[in-house]
Amino acid sequence: MSEPASISSGIAERYATAVFELASEDKALDALETDIDALSDALEASDALRDVIASPVYSRTDQERAMAALAGRMGLSRTVANTLALMARKRRLFALPQLLAVLRRRIAEARGEITAEVTAAKALTKAQAEELSKVIKASVGKDVKLRTTVDDSLIGGLVVEVGSKMIDTSIRSRLAALRNTMKEVG
Repeated sequence: MSEPASISSGIAERYATAVFELASEDKALDALETDIDALSDALEASDALRDVIASPVYSRTDQERAMAALAGRMGLSRTVANTLALMARKRRLFALPQLLAVLRRRIAEARGEITAEVTAAKALTKAQAEELSKVIKASVGKDVKLRTTVDDSLIGGLVVEVGSKMIDTSIRSRLAALRNTMKEVG
């Protein structure tokens, strides 16, 4: 692991431990999960937000104001809002994506669940998602929470990541394999 990545993950682990324990004591894991999902969606959707948390150009005060405004607008819990403010004051916002991932993992562990990251060529119907959850649950033996995204460059099929395992049934990967096979032949 590279040094910056290990620094970020270490910071994320420490903050996640504190946030998770506070939410557990308050019996607020559902609210914490809602906040994590909202922040993840915001990070994914906003270049400006990603810039604020990663760019050294913004002062601590600017970052803290931005996080306070974000927390207020999104209706984030007091624990998460305070954590964002503290991370801004300490210049640790760059670790926010890792923090969200660690918190998501800890909540799933506390509930006896596992999260499957699913990338599909088109949005899954409710029936397809339920069937996929059943198949994964039968394989791993735990309740499964699907986190789905759509990537039309897959052409068709799915890419499913559960823990360290990845299953790629996309047409894009099959075409790439066929291309490699054709290169070997001629």
